[in-house]
Amino acid sequence: MKTRELTSSQVEHYRSEGYTVVHGAFSGKTLDELRTVTEQIVASARGLSEHTDILDLEESHTPESPRVRRIKRPHLAHSFYHDLARNEAITSALESLIGRNIRMRPAGKINMKSAGYGSPVEWHQDWAFYPHTNQDVLAVGILLDDMDHDNGPLMFLPRSHTGPIYDHHSNGAFCGAIDVESSGLDVSNAIEIHARAGSMTIHHARLIHGSALNASGRQRRILIYEYAAADAWPLAGIENLANMDDFNNRIVHGQPTLQPRMEDVPVRMPLPVAKYQGSIYENQRTLESRYFTKFERSN
Repeated sequence: MKTRELTSSQVEHYRSEGYTVVHGAFSGKTLDELRTVTEQIVASARGLSEHTDILDLEESHTPESPRVRRIKRPHLAHSFYHDLARNEAITSALESLIGRNIRMRPAGKINMKSAGYGSPVEWHQDWAFYPHTNQDVLAVGILLDDMDHDNGPLMFLPRSHTGPIYDHHSNGAFCGAIDVESSGLDVSNAIEIHARAGSMTIHHARLIHGSALNASGRQRRILIYEYAAADAWPLAGIENLANMDDFNNRIVHGQPTLQPRMEDVPVRMPLPVAKYQGSIYENQRTLESRYFTKFERSN
């Protein structure tokens, strides 16, 4: 584990391109424990026939041959994830981007692309799911495995965090994905993120991103935490603020505040709610024109 602030070039890359990568952020005992705990939770899927509050299952999952595509809210699934979310290797990097006072959002996850069948995630902007009063909102990804061209790497569309908020609706309801064809979105300049296990990605909530099917013989797992500046408040109706103790207990660095900072930022509400709930994979089921399905068939 390397606890250090981002370099000036990393900060500038995040500001201009919408993302940055911290190579070798975690290693050794921390990375080993992250993998061990994750594998223990995945093993609990044996015998299940339906999704749970913690496990999101592949369409090809069976109780006898378990296949997990996401661990939902990992910080509630095991204390290790709860503690890791507050690790100085993360908070020191984020302080360079969104300031000293940092809150974790409640909806972290581990996206798991198993060898040969790991599900794609269609193009989307995190901001479409959870707009805030200002845009100091981002996601951190910790790689459990090496990630390269063959195993469905994260794909970012550089500089898209400064552009519009695209429609993430299908048939009149939120679906958590952009219809590339009907929106006219050009993703030809998207870049793949290649990095070793233990590296950390950081991307802006407005950055367009997605990932293809994992057709390789290797798995690709990423633990994703979502953070916001403490004065970036979720807009009403998007996140339950009835329990202020829980809200303030998610401060991972610095202090909470009751004074939201307001910015003139574009917002398109994620309402009416998605027809299928539980995860982004379920949300995106109603998207009629799937980019990655077509892309995979033509390549």
